Amino acid sequence: MKRSSLLNPSRAVLTTLALALAAGCGEPQPVTPPTDNPSDTGPLYAITTQLITADTPQSYVILTNTLEGNGRLALDKAIELPGRSLGMGIPKSGALFVAGSEAATVTRYDLKNGALEKGETVSFAGKGVTSIGEYQTQFHFASATKAYYFDGRTAQVIVWNPTEMTVTQAIALPGLAVEGAVTTFASSPLVVKGDHVFMPVGWRPSASVGITKKAGVIAVDTRTDTAVLATDDRCGYVRDGVTGPDGQIYFATETYGAAVYRVAGGDTPEPCLLKFDPVALKFDPDFYKPLSDFADGGTVGTVLPGPQGTAYVRVLDEQVYPINAGVHPRLVASAAAWRWTQVKLDTFAATPVTTLPASTGSSFLYEAEGQTLFTQFAAGSSATTLHQLTGQTGTPQVTADGLIFSFVQLR
Repeated sequence: MKRSSLLNPSRAVLTTLALALAAGCGEPQPVTPPTDNPSDTGPLYAITTQLITADTPQSYVILTNTLEGNGRLALDKAIELPGRSLGMGIPKSGALFVAGSEAATVTRYDLKNGALEKGETVSFAGKGVTSIGEYQTQFHFASATKAYYFDGRTAQVIVWNPTEMTVTQAIALPGLAVEGAVTTFASSPLVVKGDHVFMPVGWRPSASVGITKKAGVIAVDTRTDTAVLATDDRCGYVRDGVTGPDGQIYFATETYGAAVYRVAGGDTPEPCLLKFDPVALKFDPDFYKPLSDFADGGTVGTVLPGPQGTAYVRVLDEQVYPINAGVHPRLVASAAAWRWTQVKLDTFAATPVTTLPASTGSSFLYEAEGQTLFTQFAAGSSATTLHQLTGQTGTPQVTADGLIFSFVQLR
């Protein structure tokens, strides 16, 4: 296959990552793959990576029990899948659910004797879905028998049963579709509070560079399988959220929205932080904070969960990546030039984290045995390295070819 650093323009989110710059820390050594020994009981992880090529993209599900030592994962024993695939599931449940761009189906794999065994498939085609893509976080598992899939193209949430592999119903989302705009969901972990799951929504113009001045949150009640879409028109591309010590949810403009504001200016909405009441299911009209406040007027985007009542925001370092006239905002958002700053969610005091390396603005967070890892995408979508966020060391953990878009701890 011929690899390409560029994708179809309609795959805008993937383009951000495919153009990311590398931040390597030495050449990773090969990782020994796990054995099929049924007596093994230690941690086991399923990593789904997408190899973006100029002809036919391929994906691979890799099993590994090692996430240390800056090793490189091999693909020779991985499960090969067509197109751009995602792997999801309930952590430590022994089940992996695989979906992708080739069809509107989800296939179940179960861990048996140290290997994944293919099981049943469920189709969402009957609800108008034609393919499944974007992010792992579009799937939420409320239990072993109830899961949700958020589909922006059909403006609905599909409710399905992961045990019986059947579709239960579809929840319509009136108002989700915005004329002339593309709907896009969160790439960071969703916020779950009590019986509700909260999915932030961003919109961008479909025919031009920019972001739509509209913020949204879908709140799904897992008791009744009903949903509410709350919106706010004070800023845009609000795709990340964290829970504060006050029980409120704070949503922020993602790094791409911040990059558009820095490059295009004009009518682009200012990157901001909004407060959302998870009980009243509405934005607080009296709370608004420009993200630039966290960096003395600099370019700031994304809010990610941090330890003990804090959050992380990403701050563009223009000494690492100077902004030249005419640069595309996706190049800015995907440059390995975004620093980490920790914000206290009670006082909103911000402190730069100097021990973490600058990395690509679009970073995914994955949980592994009580640790949080973040992604660093290499140039041309050639590889991804998982780095240690817990302890703020930034230590490289493991590397795989392609874009690691999915991570599940199976055992």
